[in-house]
Amino acid sequence: MNELAERLKRYYSLTERALKKVKIKANLAKKEKSFAKDFLDMAQRYFSDAKYFEEKKDLPTALAAVTYAHAWLDAGARIGLFETGGDSELFAAD
Repeated sequence: MNELAERLKRYYSLTERALKKVKIKANLAKKEKSFAKDFLDMAQRYFSDAKYFEEKKDLPTALAAVTYAHAWLDAGARIGLFETGGDSELFAAD
């Protein structure tokens, strides 16, 4: 497996675990909750896009998409939209 494929595999694992762990905070105001849903939706869509590009053998674009997916999760956690359980391995905000 080449370096790009290995990196993609690591990011898939990291982001998939983060998507399973992240939860929208319960006590958010209506507007913040809407933002949280949007951040989570964007993360899920970019993750899905990454899989699509991998199937098309476009590994650079797949890696970019999965990285964007995780960035949406990190950003949401950083601004307090998500519960992450204090997991500093999966989230840059903790």
